[in-house]
Amino acid sequence: MALNTSSKLERGLSLTQATAINMIDMVGIGPFVTISFVAANLKGPLCLLAWLVGALLAYMDGMVWAELGAKWPESGGSYVFLQNLFGNKFGKLMAFLFIWQTLIQAPLTAASAAIGFSKYFQYLCPLSVFEQKALSGGLILIIIALLYRNIKSIGKISVILSIVTICTILWLLFSSIGHMDYSKVLDMGTTDFHFSQLFFVYLGQSSVKAVYSYLGYYNVCHLGGEIKKPETNIPKSIFISITGIAILYLCMQTVVIGVLPWQQVAKSEFIVSEYFEHIYNHTVALVATALILCIALASLFSLLLGYSRVPYAAALNGDFFPIFAKVHPKHKIPHVSLLCIGLLAFIFSLMFKMKDVITAIITMRILIQFVSQAVGVIAWRKLKPHDTRPFSMPLFPLPAIISISIWLFLLLTSEPQFILGAIGFIALGVILYFAKNKYIKPLPQKTS
Repeated sequence: MALNTSSKLERGLSLTQATAINMIDMVGIGPFVTISFVAANLKGPLCLLAWLVGALLAYMDGMVWAELGAKWPESGGSYVFLQNLFGNKFGKLMAFLFIWQTLIQAPLTAASAAIGFSKYFQYLCPLSVFEQKALSGGLILIIIALLYRNIKSIGKISVILSIVTICTILWLLFSSIGHMDYSKVLDMGTTDFHFSQLFFVYLGQSSVKAVYSYLGYYNVCHLGGEIKKPETNIPKSIFISITGIAILYLCMQTVVIGVLPWQQVAKSEFIVSEYFEHIYNHTVALVATALILCIALASLFSLLLGYSRVPYAAALNGDFFPIFAKVHPKHKIPHVSLLCIGLLAFIFSLMFKMKDVITAIITMRILIQFVSQAVGVIAWRKLKPHDTRPFSMPLFPLPAIISISIWLFLLLTSEPQFILGAIGFIALGVILYFAKNKYIKPLPQKTS
């Protein structure tokens, strides 16, 4: 089992702060770009189904995270959970595979935020393809530079950013008053959609995009060693943030297709900006776009900061390559881990399109992180029924089974190249794990 990397951390985050951090992580650029993706696959009001599937999955999987986070409130989240659930032998392998996928998945997530930023920036100033890539890549480099120092005000910044995020979405929702046409919400248009196998394929592919916008409801578990009263506050923050964001997303999709025809929504590259321009004017739309860009930048800053600590913590415990445990002598930050993830994010931001990045992020994580944790919880309950559980999911094992089923549905309805890529990446991680154990010695543990 991994060493507890949380022993020297202060439990200073309240329920309010933990919930705010969760919600900031959930709302980045994602919902502002996925609205069009979802509407393009599912016509008219059917696009709301994808957001409902995302909310259901977040609640069911949130039950798993809440039970694990309350039981093992340590920094690292899945890195800790997988070792405890699968024992010393298989737990080490699962934890390594989680760190291995984080090394790619984290830069992909950062790249998606940067690509989304450059995509929406075009509403302010049209850019060529080269200029878009330069902007997204340059943004990554700027964030790396900002993080390459001691940062002491993250808590206050998180509260400010959460206020900006929520206020922007509330402004979007309240702006629809007097402009909503409910006939547009119910307009199916000329579509040949039926509840056939093809429909469920489209629903799966659309739900992947919606789920991307919900990701982050578990972020509080990665900060478990810094949460006050984690046994109660971790589950509460998970479900409060899911409920609040689910309501906001469903309302946001509804008002957008209620103000603008869904055919326009499906074709738009920056639909929220067009929404504000339709209701107000171009100047107000520019202000709204600037706020959306602030949300995207804040999300990128937050996720690179957090993810850079995951390989570092694992390497410090001897569960990943030792070079990632290096700390900058002056700034006292894990600079190798930060630079590695940041530079990979820079490369990915130049290589991929937003739609492809979103799908890759989801499919890569399904088997090792989400499905494995749900399966592990079921096995843990069966093998150790008398273990203390500060939070026990209601109707066990139904939430875990539903979570597994939806995750596998999303995986199997993804494009074949993403499925094969996820499996191949896991296989490569297994090879690296055994090679690491054979040829690389872990760092000696320091004693106090």
